[in-house]
Amino acid sequence: MSFGETKVYFDGSHYIAIPHTTRPSKKRKVACEEVITVIQDENVESSEADVVLEPSTSLESNIEIKEETCENVEEKPQVHEEKKKTIQITKKELFESLYQKYLNCSRAERKKKIIQDMQPYFDDEKKCLDYVSLNIDRKLRNLICRRIRMCRKANLAGFNYFCTFTYDNTLHTEETFKKGIRTCLRNLCYRKHWKYMGVWERAPETNRLHFHGLFNIPPGGMVGEIVEVRDYSTQFHKMQRTFQSTYFNKRFGRSDFKEIDENERRLGSALSYLMKYLEKTGEKIVYSKGLPQYFISDIMDDDIVCTIGQEDKKLLLFDDFNCWDEGVLIGKVSPEVIEQLRKCN
Repeated sequence: MSFGETKVYFDGSHYIAIPHTTRPSKKRKVACEEVITVIQDENVESSEADVVLEPSTSLESNIEIKEETCENVEEKPQVHEEKKKTIQITKKELFESLYQKYLNCSRAERKKKIIQDMQPYFDDEKKCLDYVSLNIDRKLRNLICRRIRMCRKANLAGFNYFCTFTYDNTLHTEETFKKGIRTCLRNLCYRKHWKYMGVWERAPETNRLHFHGLFNIPPGGMVGEIVEVRDYSTQFHKMQRTFQSTYFNKRFGRSDFKEIDENERRLGSALSYLMKYLEKTGEKIVYSKGLPQYFISDIMDDDIVCTIGQEDKKLLLFDDFNCWDEGVLIGKVSPEVIEQLRKCN
């Protein structure tokens, strides 16, 4: 028995196939979120303000309109009142803002603080606990899915460099640096066929913004020259040897190119380094176009070691299995053969 149109991915050690299945689909129901009222001081910047939350069942109950004559207004003593801004948000939006606010806390402490802040909007403590627990599980499940997607993309991309870009104050501000790096990498992907995934990070001591990324730079696709530089490391407090790009140094400030050798397993350590920012800082991984999770291939019985996964739905393949495309033998699995096969996400 053969399996046609399977999705195959590489987990870092073995190739694993997911057979094609057909399942009836239906439109997902969208749950209606209850709207609550948030009262916030206007005198404080929104990014730094502590939000004062007041539960409300309806918008009309929070709005009181009074008409007074000019004489009555003049007779009343002037009392200084803080300007406040009323915002209508859903419970889910409130949870997301609180989750981001307490992101640096431990998981137990984060959950406890979110429950305390959301308690006024529920009839009893159990409903609040169930709601927060359900959404924390959702965030954890999404995080796991993002990690899996990132690893599968990286293992098929053939990354050969781990790069860091830091801007110079004399050349850029944070805004122009971000915009410039994005534009530069987009052009290199189009013109030189680069592929990359990366994340923005701030240095813990200086708070300086920089970009870490894994890159697939094809032969002949390097821009500028890679030069060896000896300088002092403020992190490790000793002299270090780095390889920098004259192209990126001239345009942005400083670059660091580390070549990834498959035998040294640097890809796994680089992935671990990027992965911690998915939860630690809430950053999102930045992907270039053309980074698939799977390639499509027919699988023959002789190429299957055994079934694995939940309910044995996946197939563990031999390291030298044959790749087929619509009944045509392409060859034994290799980067060159995978390049010829169809891809999907």
